[in-house]
Amino acid sequence: MIDLSLSGIEEWVNSQELADLAIEKNKLLHDGSGLGNGFLGWITLPEDAQEQVAPIQQITSQFKSKLNCVVVIGIGGSYLGTKSVLSALTSTLLPDNQNPEVLFAGHHLDQQYHKELLTYLENKNWGVVVISKSGTTTEPAVAFRFLRQAMDRQFGKNQAKDRILAITDQSKGALRGLADQEGFQSFVIPDNVGGRYSVLTPVGLVPIALAGIDIEALVAGGLSQMKNLGPETTFDENFAAQYASARNLLYQQGKTVEILANFKPALHDVAEWWKQLFGESEGKEHKGIYPASVDLTSDLHSMGQFIQEGNRNLFESALLIKESDSPLTLPKMEEDADQLNYLAGKPMEYINQQATEGTLLAHQDGGVPIIRITLERLDAFNLGELFYFFEKACGISGYLLGVNPFDQPGVEAYKKNMFALLGKPGFEKETETIRRRLK
Repeated sequence: MIDLSLSGIEEWVNSQELADLAIEKNKLLHDGSGLGNGFLGWITLPEDAQEQVAPIQQITSQFKSKLNCVVVIGIGGSYLGTKSVLSALTSTLLPDNQNPEVLFAGHHLDQQYHKELLTYLENKNWGVVVISKSGTTTEPAVAFRFLRQAMDRQFGKNQAKDRILAITDQSKGALRGLADQEGFQSFVIPDNVGGRYSVLTPVGLVPIALAGIDIEALVAGGLSQMKNLGPETTFDENFAAQYASARNLLYQQGKTVEILANFKPALHDVAEWWKQLFGESEGKEHKGIYPASVDLTSDLHSMGQFIQEGNRNLFESALLIKESDSPLTLPKMEEDADQLNYLAGKPMEYINQQATEGTLLAHQDGGVPIIRITLERLDAFNLGELFYFFEKACGISGYLLGVNPFDQPGVEAYKKNMFALLGKPGFEKETETIRRRLK
């Protein structure tokens, strides 16, 4: 169960009008009469996804049984949700001898990374999960072309097709056509779910299952929040509506930057997913709260000074975990040169918790409003809850802001310029214009 608490927001108790408006926007999401209502499939997705869990588990179990490495190709919502779950629930240091190693490609256009990836795969028994609704998005399409060529050379074209899982549109697009033509096994991206809301579709569930993580528990967590945050839930019980209201209240007060802070390195990529969710959903019409993130306590030695005493245009949302794993206690040293014997015998988690409390109190005293978002523990169920909580809060918050939280028209601007500079057919006029500007 997610818990929410707020500090340094004095006007909160007097903002009944905003609270009522948040509940109204929540109902608007459920009755489908608001902006972007063609992309509201995520609202009932945890319920719908239950039927997909068993087939995904069966196919991914067969797929990974013959591989020791899988490359997930995707960008934005097609990889950030997966990466956040894997970072949170798998070890970065200890080898996993039961499940394939999961790598990522197609989320940028860096030559060095892709050259190193191709070299690394030469000694691996590997496969690919390619995720794209259209199949023509530049970054993943470029990576897929390189990897298909490498796979054909290493394993032969006939065997290569059995090493590829495609997650794409049901009936249209280049990747759908290629999957049908070549005989790749495939899963469908629902038409009514946008990329950044898609972690509980096959986009996230397939690669997460390949990594050996319990997708049934992940979906169950989402379902739990879906029931808790329904249209009839009151404001006092609807933490997503409270979070959305608090964000918008702070925005009205000039707090234009939200920092999502964590005190566990495993949560770093959860923040990266969160940044896309809110940034792409709310950053429109010259409006929106800028989503930033910090990894604490590490970033206290780089960004801590600014948070404590810099421009007071920010607020901090702390992502906290209530229960930890087995304790690692600090040993006692006879010489006590580092002067830490006063902590000897204390669990490291206790030390981190006191650093957390001290940090948040200092930031609050420095004029930074604090929102605490607390999970019971870090596992698949609680992550499923967290994803749905943030998605629902984002939908409500976008409606409170007065924008469509389910489109991303500004993303096309860089693509048009890039296509023109690359000389893509059909962009000749733009090519000439842009090159004149760059001279």
